[in-house]
Amino acid sequence: MSSSLHIPVLADEVLHALAPQPGQIYADGTLGGGGHTRLLAERVGPAGRIVAVDRDPQVIARAERNLAGLPVQIAQADYTDLPEVLDAVGVTAVQGILLDLGLSSDQLADVSRGFSFAADGPLDLRFDPEEGEPAWRLLARLRADELAQILHDYGEERFSRRIARAIVEQRQHEPIRTARELAHLVHRCVPPPKHHRIDTATRTFQALRIAVNHELASLDRALQRLPDRLSRGGRLVVISFHSLEDRRVKTALRSDARLQVVTRKPIRPTAAEVEQNPRAGSARMRVAERV
Repeated sequence: MSSSLHIPVLADEVLHALAPQPGQIYADGTLGGGGHTRLLAERVGPAGRIVAVDRDPQVIARAERNLAGLPVQIAQADYTDLPEVLDAVGVTAVQGILLDLGLSSDQLADVSRGFSFAADGPLDLRFDPEEGEPAWRLLARLRADELAQILHDYGEERFSRRIARAIVEQRQHEPIRTARELAHLVHRCVPPPKHHRIDTATRTFQALRIAVNHELASLDRALQRLPDRLSRGGRLVVISFHSLEDRRVKTALRSDARLQVVTRKPIRPTAAEVEQNPRAGSARMRVAERV
């Protein structure tokens, strides 16, 4: 298995916010390419520990190879189940928890998963291919109004009804099975953006991915559960990539009596980082501290 292609976003800002010290214990709820995990592990050293989880079995397999020799314990799990994972490895509290909610470059590069618009493989979009229902099956069975609701609620797509109708019409002749086919359909339905900053299929793919993986429900539950596993002064750092996530994070951190918000406004990547890694452009990082 190859090394990770993923570049961790806001790496310096994450290290500054969490301030890992030798011998401390941290949790990474979104292992992904392992970049943040590695940076934390190198700073806590052999006497410390990083407990990292991810839903994607391919992520787990790659990380077990790439992070070998570092003080990292890895488990396949949803980050909302971090309390149970910590219990299983004998950790009652950690000095910090990181959630990087973005899709990794490794997942985008895997043409068999459907995350990339150009992929000719099945339109799956599941983080764990053994759990839940693939996106192509949703497109094959849901009514137009149900599809439109998903695209509107999870993608904030203005043309949700038009896209949903086109999907239902298309499947009368031939069902949509690949990412490329869905992207072409959306491109026909949605006017191109004036400044060409974002592909017109982005919101549709985001919506389907969120629906298939129940991402917002997992995030809500995690934000409710994870503060209990922070030690006093421990920090929760969350990096989100779209407004649906960021609004939830902002509201949860501000309304939680267990937490004190550290970042009045979200921390954004520098222009230099975005130039080096354009996928970091939409990242927003919020930090809160256990009181």
